[in-house]
Amino acid sequence: MVTGLRLNLSPLREPLGFIKILEWLAAIFAFASCGGYSGRTVVSLFCREGKNETLDTTFAYPFRLNQVLLVKNNATLCNRTVAETHLMGDSASSAEFFVAIGVLAFLYCMAALLVYLGYMHVYRDSDFGPMMDFVVTVIFAFLWLVCSSAWARGLQSVKDATGTVGIRDTLALCKVEGVACEVTEFAPMRSLNVSVVFGYLNLIIWASNAWFAYKETRWHAQRYSAQQGAGRGPVPTPI
Repeated sequence: MVTGLRLNLSPLREPLGFIKILEWLAAIFAFASCGGYSGRTVVSLFCREGKNETLDTTFAYPFRLNQVLLVKNNATLCNRTVAETHLMGDSASSAEFFVAIGVLAFLYCMAALLVYLGYMHVYRDSDFGPMMDFVVTVIFAFLWLVCSSAWARGLQSVKDATGTVGIRDTLALCKVEGVACEVTEFAPMRSLNVSVVFGYLNLIIWASNAWFAYKETRWHAQRYSAQQGAGRGPVPTPI
């Protein structure tokens, strides 16, 4: 069997190759829209006694909000001394898991495209390549389901913690009579919402790709041969 490089772009016109490009692009949008995020939230304190105050805090990937400072130690707000206060919550595990799967999917797509375009003759002449491709594709489809669901919950936790209700629960001063707290400038979450959408889009694409990868395996060939043999029926005995 010849194993040398043979550059051939025809696989890109087939579903097996074309869908890999879609997976590659979708993975980039998924991890880039999450991993590159930084947002700023502004909180206004309306004080019955003393002047009104404004707090602002900036948080970013990987969203360890419990390490993000909201109030510096012994700050004076509304004529009261407030202890050091951090935001509540930690969505780092789900965010990092999501980005890691996106990066791994991106790298696997590049490797698979290299095989398709340069070594398709080796890929289709062996059982190992198509079978491994199918198994890895199924695993990635499952991982996209898990990480997208986890990150969707993590994102909701970030929204809750940086919203008005979350800030009121975090900052003890907001519960004091005569002090009202309101988030007057919300951190834009559009890119994070996009990341969740692309996470589930990756799930759909990878699940669809599993069928095309399966068709390249000997399992599909054996099943097809068995169905063809059963369809022909028994050969009639000559009289």
